[in-house]
Amino acid sequence: MLQGGLFKVTAQLLELSLTLLVHLNLSSCGFMLQGGLFKVTAQLLELSLTLLVHLNLSSCGSTSLLKPLADLLKLPGQEDDDLPYEEEIIRNPYSVKCWMRYIEFKQNGAKSTLNMIYERALKELPGSYKLWYNYLRERRKQVKGKCITDPAYEEVNNCHERALVFMHKMPRIWIDYCQFVVSQCKITRSRRTFDRALRALPVTQHPRIWPMYLRFVHSLPLPETALRVYRRYLKLSPENAEEYIDYLRSVGRLDEAAVRLAAIVNDESFVSKEGKSNYQLWHELCDLISQNPDKVTSLNVGAIIRGGLTRFTDQLGKLWCSLADYYIRSGHFEKARDVYEEAILTVVTVRDFTQVFDSYAQFEESMIAAKMETTAEMGQEEEDDIDLELRLARFEQLIARRPLLLNSVLLRQNPHNVHEWHKRVKLYEGNPRQIINTYTEAVQTVDPMKATGKPHSLWVSFAKFYEENEQLDDARTIFEKATKVNYKQVDDLAAVWCEYGEMELRHENYDQALRILRKATAIPSKKAEYFDSSEPVQNRVYKSLKVWSMLADLEESLGTFQSTKAVYDRIIDLRIATPQIVINYAMFLEEHNYFEESFKAYERGIALFKWPNVYDIWNTYLTKFIDRYGGKKLERARDLFEQALDGCPAKFAKTIYLLYAKLEEEYGLARHAMAVYERATQAVETEERHHMFNIYIKRAAEIYGVTYTRAIYQKAIEVLPDEHARDMCMRFADMECKLGEIDRARAIYSYCSQICDPRVTANFWQTWKEFEIRHGNEDTIREMLRIKRSVQATYNTQVNFMSSQMLKASTSSTGTISDLAPGQMGIDDMKMLEQKAQQLAAEAEQDKPKEKILFVRSDASRSELAELSKQANPDEINIDDEDEDDDDQGPDEVQLEQKSVPTAVFGGLKED
Repeated sequence: MLQGGLFKVTAQLLELSLTLLVHLNLSSCGFMLQGGLFKVTAQLLELSLTLLVHLNLSSCGSTSLLKPLADLLKLPGQEDDDLPYEEEIIRNPYSVKCWMRYIEFKQNGAKSTLNMIYERALKELPGSYKLWYNYLRERRKQVKGKCITDPAYEEVNNCHERALVFMHKMPRIWIDYCQFVVSQCKITRSRRTFDRALRALPVTQHPRIWPMYLRFVHSLPLPETALRVYRRYLKLSPENAEEYIDYLRSVGRLDEAAVRLAAIVNDESFVSKEGKSNYQLWHELCDLISQNPDKVTSLNVGAIIRGGLTRFTDQLGKLWCSLADYYIRSGHFEKARDVYEEAILTVVTVRDFTQVFDSYAQFEESMIAAKMETTAEMGQEEEDDIDLELRLARFEQLIARRPLLLNSVLLRQNPHNVHEWHKRVKLYEGNPRQIINTYTEAVQTVDPMKATGKPHSLWVSFAKFYEENEQLDDARTIFEKATKVNYKQVDDLAAVWCEYGEMELRHENYDQALRILRKATAIPSKKAEYFDSSEPVQNRVYKSLKVWSMLADLEESLGTFQSTKAVYDRIIDLRIATPQIVINYAMFLEEHNYFEESFKAYERGIALFKWPNVYDIWNTYLTKFIDRYGGKKLERARDLFEQALDGCPAKFAKTIYLLYAKLEEEYGLARHAMAVYERATQAVETEERHHMFNIYIKRAAEIYGVTYTRAIYQKAIEVLPDEHARDMCMRFADMECKLGEIDRARAIYSYCSQICDPRVTANFWQTWKEFEIRHGNEDTIREMLRIKRSVQATYNTQVNFMSSQMLKASTSSTGTISDLAPGQMGIDDMKMLEQKAQQLAAEAEQDKPKEKILFVRSDASRSELAELSKQANPDEINIDDEDEDDDDQGPDEVQLEQKSVPTAVFGGLKED
């Protein structure tokens, strides 16, 4: 039908190939034909189509050719709407997009047609992952819901196998295939498919296959298969050994689980994915092997747990209990008991001891209970009774040994703990041999340099034990050895010497006691300072005040005056005396009527010490001197007082000044006493000045009379703080009032009012008011009220300023009080401060004048002034029960006599 040479030949070839295809029933075989004639026909058709494409039929204008050609090319199941897609495929048979558009168009069509299009596409593009993936997914959807014995499943499996010829490096294809095969419950085929996937894929893709593979073998009741798979898996990922161990436990393969667990415990580089420490893994291993001794046969349990004892020294209790539990479950009860005994004698913490002991006691109880049950069932025999009594005796002995065993643990923990050694001796009470052995072990074990407690107390207690048993020679031997021990502190050796001497005193060996203490205080061949730790304590004990004090007491009681005096002198010469020692020495001399010697002792003590330590010596010295001489040696006494007051702190000056003043009053001059009181008011502490002024005023009034105290009052008011000055002013004013000096009293009240806030010191204003009522008149009362308002206004101004500053500080956004002192002011303190500031601000608002301030003109007339005076003053303060008005009326409760006063007295403003 074509015109022209080549077109005609091509058309005839095309017609011939199509005719053959139709007769060969193409719809049942597709384009992927195999075998003689089919293959030749397909090649002819392909050749003819290629020629048509190269001749560019669309450009020759032969549109009449396309429709007949399409009719010839139409296959069973195709429709007219497929023509554009077929044309596009003819033009671009190797374009994935063209095939995908065609497939998407036929998505809702017949499944056989869709499969044929996929097959045609894959014939042209067998290496396309996109086509294979979508095709396999479509085929799996088609068989979903069907019985797994349906032949369609096998066809889909064959499709996957064909795909894997080209897609064997694509993990997604393998994953889908493995999941599909697993869903068919074909165990062997699934396992082989997983194995093929692992062989085909690179190692980096294996983590995508193994989780599916492990889930698959987990779901099977075939432990051997799973074990073999897991062993292969652990060669690739040894860090997942814990998962394998958990599986082994679940299937009862405890021996292999223990072996694997032991391997990862010994592997120091192993890091648990579950976050377990090496100790936790070890503890799991101990539990596993100790609780299943009959199933775990590949490991040496004893060696493993003992290895753990050397590695984990802070958890010995649990490991010992695990080892004993292993032997108990194995039926080796004697070995278990040996393990418990060994554990009790080796643990060093109370926690481990408690765990082991409780487990041991529970084991013994269970043994007794089991024996009793067996005896009850089998019948009672003599041998069973003996065995039961033996077990009961063993259990009772264990409970009785607990305090000693616990004490042994504490001593293993710290063998230099003196307190625990004393407790151990008490536990052996009633057993002298054990007590002696314990003391001997204690004094040999405890190192005085490392001891906790007082190591000398062990020696002393040891000696007292012999003393209580009337073995004085042995006690002396112990004390002699104790004095040669190199203690850490000199006080320890001094205590030993003192206890040695007291033991001799208890047995009335007084001379022996004196010899012991004199030996202790003898000066060694090599002198050393008391605090020189490089020297042994034996060379420093001669400076121990404890030993010297006891020797002095013994000399006073048993020795002579000269020997006692020599001891005290030696103490002072060594410069180890305390103020009490000096006072004791002086009192001793005074008792023997050596008064001047006692005063010399005081002088030596004063030379040794400085303030404030010398205060007791001075106080005693001055008191004793006055008692002894009174006024006979007045100048010497004055010199002593002046010497005492030179450099005396204000804290101790009061007592000495009072003694000094008393001396002057009784034996000296009154003016000297007043001068002393005057100095005392300046020298004492600020808190005691008020009391000192009171004494000064009282003594001055008694000696010189009341009028002499005016100057004292004035000075006290100037010097004392406001609180005490206020009291002095009131007393001063009261004194002047009694003397009839009303004006002086009023002036004092006026002066004192400047330091008296009416809101705080209402008592002062009430006193002044009562004074004016008794001694004043209307003008003085008005003056008092004016002063009161003035003072109150002054205090209001100060408070307003302070409150505004506090409010500003508390509400400031840039800096608060808590910023100025971080961490020092709590939330409650802040709230209280803010509330107080707000309250002060509110009071300040109330104190502000509500109206404009009224000024009086210089040329105002009397009538204008009268009008102004009638206006209410907002700043006026109402006094309790007082109602003053501007009508020249006095207070209601006071009836004053009215008397006319000439106008000229008051004066007036100049008339215009």
